[in-house]
Amino acid sequence: MTLMFPVQENPAPASAQRRAEIMANPGFGRYFTDHMARALWTRERGWHDAEIIPFGMIPMNPAAAVLHYAQEIFEGMKAYRHGDGSIWSFRPEANGERFVRSARRLALPELPPEDFLTSVEGLVRVDSAWVPGRDEQSLYLRPFMFASEPFLGVRPANEVTYMLIACPVGAYFSGGVKPVSIWLSSAYTRAARGGTGAAKCGGNYAASLAPMAEAADHGCEQVCFLDAAENRYVEELGGMNLYFVTADGRLLTPGLGTILEGVTRSSILVLAKELGLSIEERPVDIAEWREGVASGAVTEIFACGTGAVVTPVGKLVWDGGETVSPSIPDDESVTMRLRSQLIDIQYGRAADPHGWMRRIA
Repeated sequence: MTLMFPVQENPAPASAQRRAEIMANPGFGRYFTDHMARALWTRERGWHDAEIIPFGMIPMNPAAAVLHYAQEIFEGMKAYRHGDGSIWSFRPEANGERFVRSARRLALPELPPEDFLTSVEGLVRVDSAWVPGRDEQSLYLRPFMFASEPFLGVRPANEVTYMLIACPVGAYFSGGVKPVSIWLSSAYTRAARGGTGAAKCGGNYAASLAPMAEAADHGCEQVCFLDAAENRYVEELGGMNLYFVTADGRLLTPGLGTILEGVTRSSILVLAKELGLSIEERPVDIAEWREGVASGAVTEIFACGTGAVVTPVGKLVWDGGETVSPSIPDDESVTMRLRSQLIDIQYGRAADPHGWMRRIA
């Protein structure tokens, strides 16, 4: 049965003045809208009690399974205001489908993609005043699901809560689009074959925090992980996918399996092919990165994700050395051309030949 998300209006929403103050400088993930969506699941009843309610604290039993066994997944997506005032989302059905795959891997109930989309569109409509209208700003949407059943024992939960919250955001990196430095982790790996690397779950990100702190200690903004089996193949950054542009017109990116199947990642591959690049999804040896930069075979390196969109990589640092990317990307570089094409589609400034945009309001 399809879920409906009736709205319970917030009796004390943020004033227009307060909302304007926040949206003048929203940062990323700091301020939240007036409402949130919620639905409950039990093994006996399935999904039920879906609603959009005032944003606020949620009650949590200290024995809730998620607090002890990390049975949890989430998504990250955005809503964009176009020049005519309309509001759109970017490939939300892909997020809904990935949410299902993540749920399956974490032994959580699958929320049908149509119900996922209903919650997203319902929340964005009720909080449409929170969707920014400035360039590089958007409404970030965070759907998540967690084991809310109070029990201590290792098994899939019989009670689960789905929620969706939203926040107006600016650029992911406060300094704007500029090359980021990457620390190569040698002591830590992100995921192993058969693990949860392809699922968007909190545990993957928690495991990245120690190496991220290590990266910061070495003056780097991000960390790059190598494969767990041979410790030689590039996988992904703490929260972004990696790409390498070659002098002979290829775009290399690590293949799927132990990395997250990013929505932005797959979109970049489509746009890159249209630019005339030959796409190679395959293992990328860390030596290929180092030697390719040194020889000129690799001409550009960039990362992508929902939050950062597309970000050039400036240098790779490891214990004992570093390699600097061959050039600072300009408007004619592959990196910035792909970035411009993608965000122009998202903000309605360019045609959408692939039907990626979905109108919400």
